[in-house]
Amino acid sequence: MKKSIIKKFLAATVLASVVLTGCGKASDTKETASNSGSTEVIAESTEVSNEVSAEGTDGVRKIVVSHSAASWPYNVLTAEGESDGYEVAVLKAVDELLPQYEFVFEATGDDSDLLIGVQTGKYQIGTKGAWWTEDRSTKYLFPEHYIAASVTGIAFRTENADQIKDMQSFADFSGLLVPLAPQNAQYTIIENYNKNNPDHQIILEPADNFSNSEQYQWVLEGRYDAAFVIQTAFGAIVEAEDGEYHQYADQLSYVPYEAIPTYPLFTLGEDELAKAYDEAWEKLLENGTLAELQDKYFGFNVYDLVPEGYQIGDEL
Repeated sequence: MKKSIIKKFLAATVLASVVLTGCGKASDTKETASNSGSTEVIAESTEVSNEVSAEGTDGVRKIVVSHSAASWPYNVLTAEGESDGYEVAVLKAVDELLPQYEFVFEATGDDSDLLIGVQTGKYQIGTKGAWWTEDRSTKYLFPEHYIAASVTGIAFRTENADQIKDMQSFADFSGLLVPLAPQNAQYTIIENYNKNNPDHQIILEPADNFSNSEQYQWVLEGRYDAAFVIQTAFGAIVEAEDGEYHQYADQLSYVPYEAIPTYPLFTLGEDELAKAYDEAWEKLLENGTLAELQDKYFGFNVYDLVPEGYQIGDEL
């Protein structure tokens, strides 16, 4: 069985911080790498891309797959220089089913490099936990099937855990939510929740962007009773031992609400490649590979939190 080629990079660890407010309607959860780490990764990526473009004389087309370097558990460049994470693992499994292609994985610490690279054809595929947006649909080719899903939910004081079990019980408790920036997709999700739950309303107030950590402080202080955040951000800021608010991990709890599908981005015109991805994805779903990988990287099936009947372009 054909094995994916994984380009190993020199130079080690990429540092990142999860930036929640980057999950706007025009952009998604963004992780930023240190300047030195990003420079090294991007420089190496350019070198690999040039090498790949010169290959492919054996009839097997080489596909350059760019992925974010510090977005665990979705995509990451390990300290050993390995491409890892759920989305990367799915694409590696897809590659195994496509003998006509050979995927070369490259990490980048710069979202703009990935996005521009896919637009220009430097990379044929880019994966970064990207949500579908109308603007993006004009710049990239989206496949039919999403690759993963970004889990959203509420962070609240653990002392209220016996009363807050989900969104409706939070609404009944107080519904006092940390304000959200209207340009962020999270704002739209709460807006739609309120439309569908007239008897269990959440107080939705617009606000300018603010630092991610501020909202946890406001919840701890009691100014608000919950913050609507991405699960990976809660994990990085609160649960991780090096997280900014890890000292309050026993005072903050989290319950998921809904998952926003994420897609690999294809260069416009790569219809045949995107179709091959979709066909392989269907096989991986049927044979249980996707469920196994989700259990490995997330500990549960994130597809279960995607709204039933979701189609690309649906408003969440």
